[in-house]
Amino acid sequence: MTYSRILGTGSYLPETVMTNAMLAERIETSDEWIVSRTGIRARHIAAEDQKTSDLAYLAALRALESAGLQPADLDLIIVATTTPDMVFPSTASILQEKLGIPGVPAFDVQAVCAGFVYALATANGYIKSGMAKNVLVVGAEVMSRLLDWEDRRTCVLFGDGAGAVVVGPSDEPGILHAKLAADGRYRDILKTEAQIIGGEVEGTPYLHMDGPAVFKFAVKALSDIAEKTLAEAGVPQDSVDWLVPHQANIRIIEATAKHLQLSMEKVIVTLPEQGNTSAASIPLAFDHAVRQGRIQRGQTVLMEGIGGGFAWGALLLRF
Repeated sequence: MTYSRILGTGSYLPETVMTNAMLAERIETSDEWIVSRTGIRARHIAAEDQKTSDLAYLAALRALESAGLQPADLDLIIVATTTPDMVFPSTASILQEKLGIPGVPAFDVQAVCAGFVYALATANGYIKSGMAKNVLVVGAEVMSRLLDWEDRRTCVLFGDGAGAVVVGPSDEPGILHAKLAADGRYRDILKTEAQIIGGEVEGTPYLHMDGPAVFKFAVKALSDIAEKTLAEAGVPQDSVDWLVPHQANIRIIEATAKHLQLSMEKVIVTLPEQGNTSAASIPLAFDHAVRQGRIQRGQTVLMEGIGGGFAWGALLLRF
């Protein structure tokens, strides 16, 4: 049987950094208020001329370099994003053009903050079935474009960035198991409802979130799906070397780690410097830890994320 494993990682963060102190100059808030409720101290903001595909391209180049591959070696591109360059074509298709590899299949996955887990699980299926060999998986977002900068409940939370991995075939298991879930009954808790009708934007184009409801749902959903993923893979909790969670709120991360009986020393946290980058947060955190030398080859890593939909999932891998 052919298995799949991560061959290389990469990421990109825009140059502009917006600190809590800078936000406090624009709206009624403070560094203490934001940190105490979220754990976030700063976030990166894309330049006006930067689009999601631009961020994805730079992260992809670094992942390819890490894997020792060229764009021409790719058989498939999957981009997880909720902030595409345009309605269509897909951001993945635009990324494909920037990489200079016409003909390679490319598509987007839209599961918001769970998007990267969904995309990586999809890549795993393509490789295991023999439909693809080397797959580029990118999580990329410019969430700052969806924010109402007068709404302190949401504008303090999000940032922009991109993370990428190249996944390829292996004789030994790399991606061990993935479990995905969704429940559209909760779509109004976290949403951006705008749509284009007759050349006009109908519905609010800003991100809306019921924070307490999201927190309550997220902690239980992430804990449950992480436990089920480990159980179905036959891997005990104490065998997990690292938890790489979606970087949404430090209290959600801490609660999930506690439920899994994992010390926070085994949890990768980039939230304070990056904020919530939606589908980009897990690959950003993963690449950061790999390049720091914390996550090493042979170690067992559990990824998990939840976002609007609700859509959520967990993926267990041996790096």
